[in-house]
Amino acid sequence: MDIDAALKEIEPIISKVRLGSESDLLELSERFDGIRPKSVKVPKEIIEVALAKLDPALRAVIEEAIRRVRIVHRDQVRASSIVRVVDGGEIEERWVPVDRVGLYVPAGRAVYPSSVVMNVVPAQIAGVKSIALASPPQIDNGGWPNELVLATCALIGIEEVYAVGGAQAIAAFAFGIKDEDGREVSAPVDIVTGPGNIYVAAAKRALRGIVGIDSEAGPTEIAIVADESANAGEVAADLISQAEHDIIAAAVLITDSFDLVEKVERELLVRVARTKHRQRITEAL
Repeated sequence: MDIDAALKEIEPIISKVRLGSESDLLELSERFDGIRPKSVKVPKEIIEVALAKLDPALRAVIEEAIRRVRIVHRDQVRASSIVRVVDGGEIEERWVPVDRVGLYVPAGRAVYPSSVVMNVVPAQIAGVKSIALASPPQIDNGGWPNELVLATCALIGIEEVYAVGGAQAIAAFAFGIKDEDGREVSAPVDIVTGPGNIYVAAAKRALRGIVGIDSEAGPTEIAIVADESANAGEVAADLISQAEHDIIAAAVLITDSFDLVEKVERELLVRVARTKHRQRITEAL
């Protein structure tokens, strides 16, 4: 499917969200995700339970990822400046965060706690005061988003989480959510960020101008340039981390070392065999 076909498919979805209420979002979840959540907003106690159930070793890995991403984005913070042009004439450049952002974390083929970290941390470092996150409801989690996603939200300090996915999530961010009596459940956001499938990309294109967007992300891709000194295990792990996203993901190693190629191929055979998504990864590679 191309983006134009996806745009036509999401037109009625966006219209339904714009004109409708929370119950319409729940209906769309039932239609596209196979389950109707008890509410669009995830209760705080559900997020806390997910954190309590998180494996300590996995928690340590996620916390380390959060720490590293914070280091990177702290270094990217822009400084305001004032330039004196003439006596009595100055130009000031100020970097001001938006008031509210909507962050989308996909589901489906795999679980992406990394998307929580990579979306939330920059917003927090920038000083955004209001952060909302949406992720599709899961049948195996009672209609709430994946437990690992919820646990990561808890670790990173996000309490406003919505069980909604796809184009309808992007539309809900753009227009806000009201209940059946017209009371506000979720306020519209200024900017939407986060990856997703072709329908998410189409929704971003359709709603550009109504809400700010980051980009229209295409299929996942990675190109690794390495020489003979590279660690074959780490190269293989990086290739796998992107290949697991989709069968059309592109994971490429560029090297002048035949020895490294052989080592990486051996690492891939061992590591792919141990992964949950070995069939998808193999097809992508």
